[in-house]
Amino acid sequence: MQALVPADIQRLETFLASAKRVSVVVHTHPDGDAVGSGAAMLSYLRQCRGTDARLLLPEAAPASLDFALPAEGVIVAAREPETASAWIAGSDLLVCLDMNGFSRAEALAAPLQAFKGRKVLIDHHLNPERASFDLVFSETEISSACELLYRVLLALPGVGTADRLPLSVLTSLMTGMTTDTNNFANSVFPSTLQMASELLAAGVDRDALLDRLYNSYRENRFRAMGACLQERMHITPEGAACIVLDRAFLARFDLQEGETEGFVNLPLGIDRVRISLLLREDDGHFRVSIRSKEGVSANRLASEVFHGGGHERAAGGKLYFPQDIAGPAQAEEYLRDVTARFMRKK
Repeated sequence: MQALVPADIQRLETFLASAKRVSVVVHTHPDGDAVGSGAAMLSYLRQCRGTDARLLLPEAAPASLDFALPAEGVIVAAREPETASAWIAGSDLLVCLDMNGFSRAEALAAPLQAFKGRKVLIDHHLNPERASFDLVFSETEISSACELLYRVLLALPGVGTADRLPLSVLTSLMTGMTTDTNNFANSVFPSTLQMASELLAAGVDRDALLDRLYNSYRENRFRAMGACLQERMHITPEGAACIVLDRAFLARFDLQEGETEGFVNLPLGIDRVRISLLLREDDGHFRVSIRSKEGVSANRLASEVFHGGGHERAAGGKLYFPQDIAGPAQAEEYLRDVTARFMRKK
């Protein structure tokens, strides 16, 4: 990663030192990196600086990540929209994490855009909306927002090393870095392994963390995983694996938010698969997850076809109906067509 600019760190310290009330915000459909970075920032502000802060989640985190959230200081906007908007409006500092712009917070986008105080962005996605913020820390050659936040926190006056941060902060950071690298299977850089080593040395219990992250799912997730591969995965001649999970499939296995996490990665274990797409039906659209192997741009496909974007080999977006397709029944044929065209011209 690029070296942090000392002047930016000094500005951040000035913002933090003068802030009496802070809103920490992450993207909608919060994943491990969003929850981890948000929880870490919240714990740092409350425990290390005594700041009155709240973590605002546009939607509830998956049940599998509940353990990573602090018991106090979290507002779920989908459940308490007025409370969330009022807290943002009454804050004097806004810290956005793991999102490149306000639109990624969806339900919170309007109060964020209306916010008049100082705004800080800490993110690892492409194309950050720099004009919307007073201070931006943006790095794409890094594993996760958690890793970037870790480097930023270490650079603040009086920190310097991991052991000067509370264990709750460090564990949250390890959570996000672990999930966003698919347990160190992708997006791993030398700095990533250095951070992991430092967190372990500072006391993070990685074994316990992995147990919470990967060994605490309901049985139905694994039965759904088998059915997903057996019944719903179709591989095109061009090497695109396409999976469509409609409402009927989700209801059949009583799949909750977060329980299909990681399904999109499974087809990449097949030699001839170059890109994998998973669609999960939501209200009026499919949520699209895309993962790819080296040489195939998941980000380009997401931005060109699915109103989204992300990283070169891990991206996402949406497929709307009836705007993009007539209805859910047309999704599989649509995937075959767009991936065939995309793979021929890549």
